[in-house]
Amino acid sequence: MNSTNKPVDVFFSIGSNINPEKNIQFASDQLKKTFIHLEYSSIYKTAAVGFKGDYFLNLVVKTVTAISPEIIIKKLRKIEADTGREVGTGQFSSRTLDIDMILYGDVVDELIRVPRDDINLYAFVIEPLAEIYPKGIHPISGSQYSTLWEQFDKKLQQTERISLQLT
Repeated sequence: MNSTNKPVDVFFSIGSNINPEKNIQFASDQLKKTFIHLEYSSIYKTAAVGFKGDYFLNLVVKTVTAISPEIIIKKLRKIEADTGREVGTGQFSSRTLDIDMILYGDVVDELIRVPRDDINLYAFVIEPLAEIYPKGIHPISGSQYSTLWEQFDKKLQQTERISLQLT
């Protein structure tokens, strides 16, 4: 996938509604062990989507890396598992931690699911992405992320920026 070993911008969406402050901090600590520089969006509080459950905390994290997407995905699944995440509990359920690679440079690949459809579907993904990468261009639509957020139906899903800081 990244056979040239050229660094690319990679973005992760992180969310949790089970001990969210603890689990998101854990995810950040683990990501720091693999990636030299991380840039964080604000953290957003959102209602559960698709099921009744506790509120989620969500953010988007950017890094630059030459690590292949396949290796990154394996690392993300390990971080999730280390928080006790149970795989196979359904898409719409409470979770200790959910980390998805939503962008890998301008790669479009259905097998590794980049860009993630979540960018266009969920306020808790597009709002923080637009915050830290407003002029970035979606590799399929060609739209800037700030424009996608401006056009998003905010009545459908509400977010609240909170003041929680990661250490």
